[in-house]
Amino acid sequence: MKMIMIMISGAVALAALFLLSNNTPQAAEGKPPAGEKAIFGAGCFWEVQDAFDNVSGVLATRVGYSGGKAPHPSYELVCGGRTGHTEVVEVTFDPQKVSYTRLLHEFFAQHNPTAQEKTQYRSVIFYLSEAQHQTALEAIAKRPKTPPTLTAVLQAGPFYQAEEYHQHYFQKHHIKTCPVSAQSGASACALPGQPAAVNASTAKKVRVFTVADGKTAEVPVVMKSEQEWRAQLTADQFHILREGGTEPAFNNAFWNNHAAGVYRCAACGTDLFASTAKFDSGTGWPSYTAPVSPLNVTEVLDRSYDMERTEVRCARCGGHLGHVFNDGPKPTGLRYCIDSGSLTFVPF
Repeated sequence: MKMIMIMISGAVALAALFLLSNNTPQAAEGKPPAGEKAIFGAGCFWEVQDAFDNVSGVLATRVGYSGGKAPHPSYELVCGGRTGHTEVVEVTFDPQKVSYTRLLHEFFAQHNPTAQEKTQYRSVIFYLSEAQHQTALEAIAKRPKTPPTLTAVLQAGPFYQAEEYHQHYFQKHHIKTCPVSAQSGASACALPGQPAAVNASTAKKVRVFTVADGKTAEVPVVMKSEQEWRAQLTADQFHILREGGTEPAFNNAFWNNHAAGVYRCAACGTDLFASTAKFDSGTGWPSYTAPVSPLNVTEVLDRSYDMERTEVRCARCGGHLGHVFNDGPKPTGLRYCIDSGSLTFVPF
């Protein structure tokens, strides 16, 4: 009888152990390790999330809202400045593979922490432990004193995950920032799918140079939904401009074009490169020593394919153009390696 009771007790214990082990988070199929969390606010969360996604050792990211008083805020309310919340990225990382200090370095690299921004786009570090608190303060203390770093360091409160369409928005739409003007400070949050025709008095504007009149002027940023871009662009143009794709070398429209003229963005018509800056790089892609103006392009750190490159984009619509390298001829020493599919050509 004792032997039977021992056998039954042992079976019950094994069953309990089995159930316990199969209800722990580690045993949940497909679930990543818990990791450590960090929360950062560095302007529009679209591109900031993508930057952290490309940091080795980061396990997962979510965009959302923190720092305000209203529970469960919507994007519209946050954009309207009515909740006190900031757009943030919650980063889950493996501290054995990437340090919190490394994440802080990425945080400062993704925005200008000396700029005075509205609450929703402010520079802020929400710490979740005293160790994070001290590390953040030390990182700020090491930064240049002039201009002063305006980054706030605050204890983390509730994190409210943003709407699903915001998650990994940059990867899905290749739009790096919502339309908030760094020049004017005007806020005009656009919802995904909203066409570019927002109120001209509040839409973000950028200053670009036009070759024809030799002048710069403010023009509204061009934002369109994925459906609108697909309707406007060819399949190849969409793949390059909106998905960051590339085209075959020596088998594209302008690699061997020697005519005089100006190359414009195929998506929004912004003047980008002049034929006078074009040279034969031997790569099979159109190459230029400089854009028509630094105002007309933006440069973004690209960590795809386990490399670090400088991506070139149209300053007006955010379309991917190519990359710039430090192996060009004089006078700039730069080689803007640009996909023909991102361009149109207008002869002089």
